[in-house]
Amino acid sequence: KYYIWLCYLEIVVLFDSQKQEVIIIAVTDKVAVAKIIEELQKNDFYHFKFAVNGAEIYKITRTYYENPDSIGLIIVSEDLPDCQIKELCLSFSHDDGGVFIPVIVLQKELYSDDDRKLDSRHLIYHLKEHYSPIEMQITADFLICLKNEKYLRYKQQKRLLTELAERKLIDAKLQYLSAHDQLTGLLNRSSLEQHIQLTLNRNSNRSFSQDSSLYSTLLFIDLDRFSLLNELEGFDAGDRLLIEIISLIRSSLNNTGLFARIDSDKFGLYLENIPLKQATILSDNIKIALDNFRFVIGTIAYNITTSIGFSSFNFINPIQHPQELISQAHQACCIAKTYGGNTVWKYDIEDSAVKKRHRDIYWVPIIRDALIKKNFFLVFQPVVNLNNGEVSHYEVLIRLRDTDGTVIGPSEFIPAAERMGLIHGIDLWVVESAIDYLAALPIDRSHIALAINLSSVAFKDASLLPMIKQKLEMTGIRGERLTFEITETAAVENYEEIRSMINHIRALGCRFALDDFGAGFCSFNYLKNFPVDYVKIDGQFIQNLAKDETDQMLVLAMQQIVKKMGKKTIAEFVECPKTIKILRDMGINYGQGYIFGKPSEHLLERNVIQSEDITAINPEFSNAILPIQ
Repeated sequence: KYYIWLCYLEIVVLFDSQKQEVIIIAVTDKVAVAKIIEELQKNDFYHFKFAVNGAEIYKITRTYYENPDSIGLIIVSEDLPDCQIKELCLSFSHDDGGVFIPVIVLQKELYSDDDRKLDSRHLIYHLKEHYSPIEMQITADFLICLKNEKYLRYKQQKRLLTELAERKLIDAKLQYLSAHDQLTGLLNRSSLEQHIQLTLNRNSNRSFSQDSSLYSTLLFIDLDRFSLLNELEGFDAGDRLLIEIISLIRSSLNNTGLFARIDSDKFGLYLENIPLKQATILSDNIKIALDNFRFVIGTIAYNITTSIGFSSFNFINPIQHPQELISQAHQACCIAKTYGGNTVWKYDIEDSAVKKRHRDIYWVPIIRDALIKKNFFLVFQPVVNLNNGEVSHYEVLIRLRDTDGTVIGPSEFIPAAERMGLIHGIDLWVVESAIDYLAALPIDRSHIALAINLSSVAFKDASLLPMIKQKLEMTGIRGERLTFEITETAAVENYEEIRSMINHIRALGCRFALDDFGAGFCSFNYLKNFPVDYVKIDGQFIQNLAKDETDQMLVLAMQQIVKKMGKKTIAEFVECPKTIKILRDMGINYGQGYIFGKPSEHLLERNVIQSEDITAINPEFSNAILPIQ
């Protein structure tokens, strides 16, 4: 019952809307027209239009061209002048055009039972002129209801078709975007990999008669300093630059190869089955074209260069996966960038640069794991006062203990850590561990001091100063028990920045040493104003000091200059008693080398300084240089 009641409400609303629709009466008999109007008005129809021939019917309907559903019904006599009834009915009610205007045809006689039947497709109903009043009302209401239903169904069907068409358009667009870069319209990395995989599949299915001189090559193209232009001019300018560069590269390719955007300013050009010489020529052409290109913004013209790395394979030297080819080309591109950019570099597994990069990649997880699992440890080498033979302090050095217990020296992993951006973590670990080591010593060893080596980038780390300050406050260690060593080259390259950081750290009481002095081309003016307490003379001048008079002259000159500046000298790589005597006679303050002690995990290890040779040089050394008890 509830369901039927709802249906009734819907019909009532529908009938109410019918009363607003226009009724066109095309009957020449005025009496008949009056009768029709009277009968329809009883059912609340009031909007009537009149036509006396077929032409006027079309004239009236044309005014409703934009809104044909406003016409509710046409009542027409079969003998209306200039009117082809059948054509009129077909033109005003057909599914294809979305026009549904029902027609009641008034006939003098119904010649057969079929005449009474409703043509539901074209909404035509034949009614005898001598109809009963109720018959006209019921017929009009029924046809208008049917017309509204068909029109509603048509709109729903049209909306569904539109939604389907839009869905297909969206699906097509999504499919395109899934395979292409939105900004440039180039293929994306995923599509590039798919095309390379197709080549691999084809090569695996070919016979061994394939031409071995043909290679499939990937050029990895990376714009130099693109991020700098984004910073200076904004991302919109960067996008415009990319589009112009893509157009420029395409023009130099002559429709050769498959072009894809791999990342922000990184592109891949895949060349299938061509000689290596041709691939080299294409890469050189791209480099030259970009080198000659100028990107103009206002009054500024930017010179854009590129680094290109490429890798190749054929059926004799195959690859297993597209990622392998992309990775190789990317490595070659990175090597090209390390050589200053604007360079083409071919991937070769035997290339020393490639091997070094592989070693760097090998060390990354080991270093990260060592920082987490505490596989690093410290060793200590004594620095001896050459005037009295006492241990002044110990230099802290880092070692790595491998999973099998093997001890690995810093020369193996530090260069990789610097290149791969892991050196900051190592610097902080060394400083924290050294301070913790001092804090753990018993009270009778509170005089022991340590010298800590820091990398060239350590002083660019904003967290270094607050960490040192916090550790000193937490442990109660005096700042003068720490000396930080920095290389001459790093000090000169970042003079102002490092000088400022050193002053802040010295304010905590810490000391500084300039390491490897003489190895570079340090300006003595920098040394004069550089806030360090010690200058460590590079070991290359000390190792042959006893035999090389030139080294003796240079070391003496360094000592005199450093002394005049109020700083103290430390000689590295002291290895024989004769060298000790020469250094002492020159006035060198401190010495460090295997003769005094090798790097050790424990400060109690005995030193080889207790030898007859050293005693013969200076009897004071016999008892002075002893391990701290």
